[in-house]
Amino acid sequence: MWVLVFFDLPTETATDRQRATKFRKNLLDDGFTMFQFSIYMRFCASSENAEVHAKRVKKSLPEYGKVGVMQITDKQFGMMQLFYGQKPAELETPSQQLELF
Repeated sequence: MWVLVFFDLPTETATDRQRATKFRKNLLDDGFTMFQFSIYMRFCASSENAEVHAKRVKKSLPEYGKVGVMQITDKQFGMMQLFYGQKPAELETPSQQLELF
C-alpha cells in the first residue's frame, strides 16, 4: 500500500510558514518522502499499517489549509506515468524498510 498526502497550506505570514514547515517535518519524521513540493508519499506493508500512518497525518493537521490523504495499492502506484518535460521518467523504487514487530 502507498499513502499519499496532498496539501495546500497558507504561507502568507510567518506563523503560517511555521505551521507549514512543521507539517512537512512531521511527514518526513514519519517516513514520508517528497514526491513533489506539496505531495508526499510513503510505502506501507499492509492496509492496517497505512491506516496507522494516515491517522498520524490527521493528528498533525495544521489549523488552516487543505490536506488530502489517499491510499493506493502497489499495483496502482506502478501504473503511474511520470514525465520530466516531454520525456517519460521511470518511477523510483522504494527504499527497503525493515519493520520489526
